[in-house]
Amino acid sequence: MIEREKYYVVKQKAVPEVLLKVVEAKRLLDAEKVMTVQEATEKVGISRSSFYKYKDDIFPYHENAKGKTMTFVIQLDDVPGLLSEVLATIAEYNGNVLTIHQTIPINGIATLTLSVDILPDSGDVGKMIENIEIINGIHYLKILAKE
Repeated sequence: MIEREKYYVVKQKAVPEVLLKVVEAKRLLDAEKVMTVQEATEKVGISRSSFYKYKDDIFPYHENAKGKTMTFVIQLDDVPGLLSEVLATIAEYNGNVLTIHQTIPINGIATLTLSVDILPDSGDVGKMIENIEIINGIHYLKILAKE
């Protein structure tokens, strides 16, 4: 059985300093205050290896995620109706799908990239993600970005 990723909300004081510095380095890069990962990591005082190790695993929590665009990567079985079930789950939470890109399946597994507009009347995004992850045939779901 595949173990699903779990997400936690913790207070900033409980987050290790290296993770906070990774978030700050990502912010510097996004704001174009620095041009390279090397510059960003030097500025915040962490190694590049620490940055690369954690960069995809920590994001600042925005309580007001509504009105934002979230991009997900999902690995799923290549079976009829599975993509439709994922999209139906997003629709159930009033998410608005902006883009869909699915790769050609390899060994019966496809990779799907979805950008979803989280509208002001959207339901609980965390619950939506959980409900997608438990769909039979979903192997992996990762939040790539929140804008």
